[in-house]
Parts: sequence; C-alpha cells; structure tokens
Amino acid sequence: MKVASYSKYGAPEVLQIQEAVKPIPKDAEILIQIYCTSVTATEATFRRGRPYFSRLFTGLLKPKIEILGEEFSGVITGLGQNVTKFKLGEKVFGTTGTNFGTYAEYICLNEDEVILPIPNNLDYAEAAGSCDGFLTAYSFLNKTAKAQSGQSIMVVGACGSIGSAAVQIASSLGLEVTAVCSMNNHDLAIKLGAKYCIDYNSTPYKNITKQYDIIFDTVGKVKYRSIKNILNSQGIFLQAGITLDILPLVLWTKYFSKKKVKIS
Repeated sequence: MKVASYSKYGAPEVLQIQEAVKPIPKDAEILIQIYCTSVTATEATFRRGRPYFSRLFTGLLKPKIEILGEEFSGVITGLGQNVTKFKLGEKVFGTTGTNFGTYAEYICLNEDEVILPIPNNLDYAEAAGSCDGFLTAYSFLNKTAKAQSGQSIMVVGACGSIGSAAVQIASSLGLEVTAVCSMNNHDLAIKLGAKYCIDYNSTPYKNITKQYDIIFDTVGKVKYRSIKNILNSQGIFLQAGITLDILPLVLWTKYFSKKKVKIS
C-alpha cells in the first residue's frame, strides 16, 4: 500500500509517497481502506517541528511518528475474528487521535476506538472533515469549561474548523454566542448560531465593553492580557492553538486567580 511519510522536519515537500506493508487486523481490529483524511494545525506542527518547544512531543532532532493524519473516512475491508460492532463493506469515519497513521491507504484500528458509521447525509470528505473541529470544540466546552446554558461566550476564529463547531455546540447548549471573525463571515456565523458578531479587523479587544463567562481562542492568536478585562471575575479563557507563553498562565491562574486560563 502507499503512505505519505516523512523523516525530517520542513515544508510540505518533506512528505514523500512510499510503499509500506498492508496491515492485517488483529482479533479485535478492523481494517479500513481510507478514502479521505484531513490536514489540521496539529499535522502542520508535527511536520514543521515548529514552534520548537513542540519537539518535546514530536521528537527533538527528527520526527518520532513518520505517518501523520488523525481523521479518516473509508470502508471496512477486513475484520478480526472477535469483531462484533462492524461488518465488511460498512462505511465508517473517525479519528486516531495522536496515534496518527491515516496518511495511508489502509489502517487497522481496534473496534472500540473513535469510529462510527457514516450518516447517510454525509459523503466521505464531509465525514472526515467533521471530526477535528467538533471533537476538539466539544471537549473544550463540555469537559474543560463545563459550559452551561445562559452563559456568554466569545469565540475567536468563529468560522474556522474548531471555531465553527464551537459556535454550533455553544448555541445548542444555550449559551449566548459572540463570534469574532472577518466581516465577510458574519452571515455564516449568524447561521451557525451566533447572536452577535465582531470584526477583528476593525474592533480591538480594548474597545469591547461587554464581559464574557468564556472566551475561546480557537486559533491561538489571542494574548491573554488583551482580553483579560473583558473576561468576567470568574471567567475562563480557553486556547486551542497552544503557544509557549500560555503555559505559565495556566499554572499561575490555577492557583492565584479567580479567572482561569485553560488549554485542555
């Protein structure tokens, strides 16, 4: 089978198409022929090895994991003898998380991993593309922030992968959503569930007078000091795109501030 692998850090050109041995499913595994996968910020960080502190996780001098890719959609073409949840020919989608491996024609996964049948109203590309944003946003809002109906939330990067999912999830949970995005995307943000929109090109955070229970930076471009004053007294600042300067703030606010900074 063919895989897209890399053995050194760099631009997209470091990815090379290589031949690899097609995997054989173990007793509780399913073999999936991958039709679609995705490229997310996580894959880009692992491929570049930048920012450099990320190499503590990806490998100091060269990549620890040579085949990237988390999200996938495809068809089950093989079953381990103990598999009970899926059948041959079933269309499925899901994620491997930080185990990666979906930049390949085939992958074997345990049937208990994050795998579901593809709904009839989604094609392969839509199914694979839906995983990253919604799973990330849901985890941040439900588990990390414990978002509640009636709270107010500002979503920065509201029309990106994670941001658009966060707007929809927050709205469905009963939060009042303010979307921060370009003016061109305001109509989309409203359709997704935002009540208010802010154009980041024309409105600095220092000019905002409203305070929020949750501010969710889905792109990792917001400095905590720039939004601290519009976070309510016990508010939570979430950042999905982790930057080096956010880590000390996570520790500091955990012990010494009613306002919290959280990254997971």
